Amino acid sequence: MTNRRLLLACVLAFSISVPAVAGDKSQEKKVVSPALDFTMKNIDGQDVSLGDYQGDVLLLVNVASECGLTKQYKDLEAFYKKYKNQGVKVLAFPANNFGAQEPGTNKEIKQFCKTTFDVTFDLFSKVSVKGDDICDLYKYLTRTSKNGEFGGEIQWNFQKFLVDRTGRVVARFKPRENPMGDKIVQFVERLLKEQPSHSSNGSTGKD
Repeated sequence: MTNRRLLLACVLAFSISVPAVAGDKSQEKKVVSPALDFTMKNIDGQDVSLGDYQGDVLLLVNVASECGLTKQYKDLEAFYKKYKNQGVKVLAFPANNFGAQEPGTNKEIKQFCKTTFDVTFDLFSKVSVKGDDICDLYKYLTRTSKNGEFGGEIQWNFQKFLVDRTGRVVARFKPRENPMGDKIVQFVERLLKEQPSHSSNGSTGKD
């Protein structure tokens, strides 16, 4: 009888402790912003959840290797190096939608970026950013019903979207807007001064 009571006491203690572990906040599923609720393949073909970037300030840009604006790779790298230790990431998405100016394979694109511009920010596999085969991420970014005032068709290579720490799109910049120019730099520095739980009230529309 004593052994039965001891066994019962052990089972009861275990059953009481389990809910406490299950209710641990560290085990709760992260709520991902709709703008980052996508899984994309990086330049090496590995799946990457964009939700993992939530909490950082992000600059999303569609890039191309044979464009008159390709020199912006240098500015994007300078921008990334300046702010990466403050929680800023650059996510680059090669696309061949404009003038067939990104004809290479992912391997060729990676090699070009590394050898020509010494790129260290995050490169993703080639996608489509417009048309019938537009990828899900850019389908979201360009739909005004989803992305409000920052929606609208991508105009050309190196269009830029700025995402705050909460995962909300807060600005869109024209392709020719330099990543190291005052407009983008001032906007980013303002975001970096905010707490992670806050989001920006400012916007540049489709500037």
